[in-house]
Amino acid sequence: MEALPFLTRKSTTLEPFYVLAGDEAFLKRQVLRRLRDLALGEDPDESAVSAYAGEHAVFADVWDELQSLPLFAPRRVIVIDNADPFVSSYRSYLEKRIEKQSFSETGVLILDVKSWPANTRLAKMVDANRTIVCKAPAAYKLPQWCAEWTTAHHAKQLPLPAAQLLVDLVGADMGLLDQEILKLVIYIGDRSKIAPEDVDRLVGNSRTESAWKIFDLIGQGQTALALRFLQRLLEQGEEPMRLLGAFSSQLRKLAQATRLSLQGGSLQTALASAGIPPFALKSAEAQLRHLGRKRGVKLYDWLLELNLDLRGNSPLSETTLLERFLLRLAARP
Repeated sequence: MEALPFLTRKSTTLEPFYVLAGDEAFLKRQVLRRLRDLALGEDPDESAVSAYAGEHAVFADVWDELQSLPLFAPRRVIVIDNADPFVSSYRSYLEKRIEKQSFSETGVLILDVKSWPANTRLAKMVDANRTIVCKAPAAYKLPQWCAEWTTAHHAKQLPLPAAQLLVDLVGADMGLLDQEILKLVIYIGDRSKIAPEDVDRLVGNSRTESAWKIFDLIGQGQTALALRFLQRLLEQGEEPMRLLGAFSSQLRKLAQATRLSLQGGSLQTALASAGIPPFALKSAEAQLRHLGRKRGVKLYDWLLELNLDLRGNSPLSETTLLERFLLRLAARP
């Protein structure tokens, strides 16, 4: 079962064993909170919740604790964090317990794993109601999720244009999106609707201006200054994924302008049609001329690659990935 449908269920029968599979930490936190509330109520006794590190957990210790009833709660909840090594070490033990249906009626065991191959015997033994896939929706679905999340959890409206701008600026990290939505809800106060102008003012201005400054420096051939500017932003605590959101917001416009210019018409007209404001047309034209049309049409692919690398596809540090991306933009065609 996917995490989002699980979270929107009005009623759920509590099972004694769950697997949370995937790499979206925000969804895992939400699912864990839901399972804990189902098991222990909304004001739980924290002594009834235990967490083990998967690389150090011993099955016998986990099992013994799972069987013991807590003093002040109806159940005991045990979470194995980073449970991939735990599953590898004790796969046969888990298979036997599932086969015999010998889990405690007063305990809930939750395995938090990144990988859960569906073709293994263990995965086939755990039915869909107990396997919750925690992966972020496709990027094009995130604005709709932001809008629905805002309504469900804050009773505010986030129209799709505002939601799309938010995703463009923040990126595809659901945890960061949730944080920014909360800030926006507080910012608008008693108003019922979050407008694109609110997103731009609260979330976008400083990052957009910073991104534009970096691209201006690159367009002027001042690569070293652009890298120092990036380093200063990171030292000041700016989140790499949020910087990626600001980069994406600007570079997608340049990519769109490139494609429009290839269809005919002036570059200025293409930039304006892509959403570049009048005061920024001159600098945007300089940036696009520096990139060249062949590289301009590749910006979408480069941004996608950087997004995936920042989310774990690359062993390089976030700083190195961002620097490498800027060097790619700065290289002469």
